Amino acid sequence: MFNTRNYIIAGCVVVLIIGWLIFSPKKQNDTIQYASTPAATNTSGGGSSPKQDSAQSLYQEAVSLKNNGHFLEAKETYQKIMMDHPDFDNIETTQKELETLNMKIILSNTPTPKTVTHEVVSGDTLGELAKKYGTTVQLIKKKNNLKNDIIRIGQKLTIWTGQFNIFVDKSQNKLILKDEDGVVKVYDVSTGRNNGTPVGDFKVTTKLVDPVWFKSGAIVPPESPENELGSRWLGFDIPGYGIHGTIHPDSIGQQVTAGCVRMRNQEVEELYDLIPTGTKVKIVD
Repeated sequence: MFNTRNYIIAGCVVVLIIGWLIFSPKKQNDTIQYASTPAATNTSGGGSSPKQDSAQSLYQEAVSLKNNGHFLEAKETYQKIMMDHPDFDNIETTQKELETLNMKIILSNTPTPKTVTHEVVSGDTLGELAKKYGTTVQLIKKKNNLKNDIIRIGQKLTIWTGQFNIFVDKSQNKLILKDEDGVVKVYDVSTGRNNGTPVGDFKVTTKLVDPVWFKSGAIVPPESPENELGSRWLGFDIPGYGIHGTIHPDSIGQQVTAGCVRMRNQEVEELYDLIPTGTKVKIVD
């Protein structure tokens, strides 16, 4: 009897110990594992997605390439982000950095498939070279750090041969400078009130520095604070219309002009230096 009771007590103790080992530690371990599982964290809305991680990795690669002077490789990487990851959290920063890099490549002596090296011969002038290669005197000078128009026989010049074109979206008040590879830079502009800016395909036929404004028979000189044209004029092959600067920079981004495309002076000066006469312009609603 004594032995049987001892067996019963011992059995109960064993059952209690086994129950404690099974249930108490297991619950605690499950709770810790759930809290530290990445899949559980992502499901609840935290963390970043694989696509965001991929885009971020490409962005870091582009920045590293740019900082180490590998501009063309950096450009390709930025473009890959724009094409493959349009929902990237830093897509606006990526676009701005790509635009800045595009301008750096165009204005520097970085060798590209769109540049040639021209050795100056007798009779060469910057004007003749600009016509020959479809560029501008200003861009040749900037690309080669020339302080004036004087060039010497035997001098080697890096010349841009890429072809620009302009796209204006009236609904967004954006001017997009493009080349064969796509978007070079996007500018905020003002367009015509009451749908006053014409739509269609045009060409830049005239270029003027500090233009005179002919206002309803009156002549407003360049130095006048009332000259609405600002510091540059890029006239279309349709009389009275073109791209110009402004004395009202706060109006940029609005539909307020008499029909022309209005830019900030600093930006229209940049555009003026890049595009030659004959550049195609497309304007859409």
